[in-house]
Amino acid sequence: MQVISISSLKGGVGKTSITLGLASAAWAAGISTLVIDLDPHADTTTGLGIKHDHNGRDIGTMLRKPKHHNLAEHAVPAGWAPAAHQEGTRPGILHVARGSAKTSMFEKVSTRRRELNRLSTLLETANEYDLVLIDCPPALNGITRMAWAASTAVLLVAEPSLFSVAGTERTFRALDLFQREYAPKLETSAVVVNRVRAASTEHKYRLSEMRRMFGNRLLETQVPETSNWQQMQGAAWPVHAWPGDTAYTAARTFDQLLERLYDAKQAPRRARRG
Repeated sequence: MQVISISSLKGGVGKTSITLGLASAAWAAGISTLVIDLDPHADTTTGLGIKHDHNGRDIGTMLRKPKHHNLAEHAVPAGWAPAAHQEGTRPGILHVARGSAKTSMFEKVSTRRRELNRLSTLLETANEYDLVLIDCPPALNGITRMAWAASTAVLLVAEPSLFSVAGTERTFRALDLFQREYAPKLETSAVVVNRVRAASTEHKYRLSEMRRMFGNRLLETQVPETSNWQQMQGAAWPVHAWPGDTAYTAARTFDQLLERLYDAKQAPRRARRG
């Protein structure tokens, strides 16, 4: 099982949008996927078409006593089934561990193994998934560290702007220190640039700057600014099922990004459920 944390220490860079785009790509590719919404704002839960009053345990409740809960049993199907019906496709399993404000109780930074391993313990009950995507809060707090400790990869999200570039550099430094001491499963870390405007001189400069700073940790795949992204998210609809050329281009971008991050060779073969 591959576990990818989507992180940023600067808010407003589109971290949740990247999570939803990757979830859509995995859904369309037929990959059995679990999305864990660790951000107390729970925007990813909303974007996946899940009502916050849904029956079952949210992720914050489960993290309080991780040995007492089965994560797979309390994950709920994403609300994207109508999109699949409209498209006439048979996408993969996409489940959600619902976010809630209750995760904020774990924001305090701790280096105690018991605290850092709460999510790792829960994930031991979720082996039926090939891919886990974790939407982290935009802060280097206890929740983010908990996610990193459970991950095989961390994807940092940045914008081509001065403050975002500086924040990403600080995040890499913190991540590298954390990995050596507390995240033995973490194999790779990379950064994807979001909301890129190809015609912008400032964006070209910042992209060049990031290539110098981050080298091969900067992914070649860049996510362009998409005019109707807010409309898609407001409708709680996967980008792969949204009509129009703009959505088609965005969907292909997320396909490329997922291909770069997800190693299908590591996924065990399972009978397709349906």
